[in-house]
Parts: sequence; C-alpha cells; structure tokens
Amino acid sequence: MAVPVSQMWTVATYVLRQKIARRKRYPLVLMLEPLFRCNLACAGCGKIQYPAHILKRDLTPEECFKAVDECGAPMVSIPGGEPLMHPQIDKIVEGLVARKKYIYLCTNALLLKEKLHLFKPSKYLSFSVHMDGQKEHHDFSVCREGGFDIALEGIRAAIQAGFRVTTNTTLFDGADPNSVRQFFDEMMEVGVESMMVSPGYSYDKAPDQKHFMGRARTRRLFRAMMSNRKKTWRFNQSPLFLEYLMGKRTYNCTPWGMPTYNLFGWQKPCYLLQDGYAESFKELMETTEWDGYGTQSGNPQCANCMVHCGYEPSSVDDTFGSLRGFVDTVKATFSLYPDKAALADLDREVRPVYSYNPLVQINAPASEGAPVAEESRA
Repeated sequence: MAVPVSQMWTVATYVLRQKIARRKRYPLVLMLEPLFRCNLACAGCGKIQYPAHILKRDLTPEECFKAVDECGAPMVSIPGGEPLMHPQIDKIVEGLVARKKYIYLCTNALLLKEKLHLFKPSKYLSFSVHMDGQKEHHDFSVCREGGFDIALEGIRAAIQAGFRVTTNTTLFDGADPNSVRQFFDEMMEVGVESMMVSPGYSYDKAPDQKHFMGRARTRRLFRAMMSNRKKTWRFNQSPLFLEYLMGKRTYNCTPWGMPTYNLFGWQKPCYLLQDGYAESFKELMETTEWDGYGTQSGNPQCANCMVHCGYEPSSVDDTFGSLRGFVDTVKATFSLYPDKAALADLDREVRPVYSYNPLVQINAPASEGAPVAEESRA
C-alpha cells in the first residue's frame, strides 16, 4: 500500500471534521522550512538565493513546535534547504513524532546515510528523497555529478534500517516520459514505499528559467507518462491530483492548503510565492488576499503553476466534498489508465536536456556558506 492505513485514516477524519465544521479554508500540510542553506545548488531552485547571513540562520526546535501547534495540520513536510544540515533536526523530528504528526523530511540524501543514527524508525517519519529521474537526468538537474549514486546509497541504507522512504521528483521541460517510467520501475525495485511527482515551478530567482513547463506541456508529459501505468507503481499522492496533471480534471488553486513557515514567519500566500509574511497563522489566514492567487485569479505569477502544494489540496477537498468525489478517487486508485494515444506518444523522440547541454558542477567550500548557483547549460 502506498500510504499506511493509520495515516490515511488520520487525514480523512481531519478533512471530514473541517467539512462538518463548514470551514472553507483549512491547512492540509504544513511546509516547515527550518533553514535555507543547502549542500547543492540546483539551477531550478529559488530557495538558496539569500545572502550569507540569512543562510546561516536556523529555526529553533521550539519555534518549529510553536508553528506546528498553531497550524494544526495533520502532516508536516520539512523542506529547505537541506534539513539534514540543521544541527538540531533530530530534536525537531522527535518533537513532531511526539505530537503524532506525519512527517516527510525532504532531503537530497547526500547526508542521509551518515545521519541515520540520529533518528528512530516510526510510522510518523518518512524520508522523502529528492530524485529527479534516472542517473543522468538527476545529476544534471542537481548540478552534481555522482549525486544520484550517493542518494541511492542513502535510500538503501534507510530502507535496510527500517525507515519509511519515499521519493519526490520534480520534472522540467525536456523530461523523457520513457525515462521517467523506467525510473519508477527502478525506485519500486529498490523498495521505496511510494513516489511523488510534480512539475517544476518557475521561481523568479532560479538561475535556469528556460526549462520550466507551461500547463499544456505539463499535461502532455503527464498523460504520456502516467497512462498505461504498471500495477507495481505506488504513488504518495491524491489520485485525483494525478488526473489533474494528466489533463483529465480542472481545479482551482488552494493556496492555503499547504502554508509555509520559515525564518521570516508565515509566508504569503504559499510555498512558492513570497508576497510578504504574517506573524501568526491566524494573521496569515485572515489577512492574505487569497482571491489574488491561482490560475483562476489571472495573476501572471500563477499562470503556469500546476504544482502539488496548490492543487493537491484542491483534489483532496474534492475527494471528501461529495460522494461522487469519493467514488472517483476509489476508481482512480485502481485505474491503470489504458490510452492508445498516450502509448503512441511514448514513441516520439525526446532529446533530454542533458544530452545536448553540459552538466555544470557547482561546488563551494563549507566556509563560504551556500554555493552560488549557475545555469546548468553552456
């Protein structure tokens, strides 16, 4: 099973309580960023472009606990930066497990093997390893030759030690659907619990702006990639959200579904955009002009976004919003989506970006703080 029954039950009962209380806006996942610094400098990332004095800062465990308690979401995703670089990440995780929050610690896994001893296996903790596809594509995306092999070693060590391990894949323009399907096979063979996949979002500060996909290309890629799927594939995502990416459904954005708390406070309006900060979760919910975000708003910043943090909460709300939504979710859970046209699309030649652009290795001594990102092409 892609997600433990206890986690599914916790999320389902939480959402149903919100429905019964007639709450229109409620958080599903807290995106908790305890730091911004990282040991990679991916060309598609906009999270590490801060000055050195910011990159040296960390949230304390107490600050993290306060945000989690204030928000009340049943799940907590811990991205960054690279969370395993936080000097007290084990204390943060320990405190969240004690609160019975389901935690997805997002990591590039370069430090995973050596940090495993800091943690205890728990149904509440999953290492969500960032893997951008097969070896060549992953190394190109993270601007680090050999990154795939190190991450794979960390995944195997964590699985062997009894930890829950999932993968998190971000796809950009030029992704080969055949390669991604082979990647799914590889991850299932390694033994990961399940996989998450999402199109990249065009951060304004990201060095590489040419390889973000528009909505039409996203739908075409996901239709080819996710149709005619294999029974062995397990996804850690709403089945209706995957249908949305395939172009089978239309959703408006739910920017409050995955609120973000980081070094600056509660980020408006979502994990991807920075339009100011609030001092409290209550202030975030009450003062943010929510109607100004999402593709339905006409906001140019949101025009091409189909990312999970905005649209997966919409699909979860759809699942529990009506009997039809629930039935559609059950059907989607077991569907393999046979599609002859999508199968034919797999025969089209795709030139992966790494096949004609050289990988730019980005390194910097630890004393210099986070590395300065460069474009990953000539």
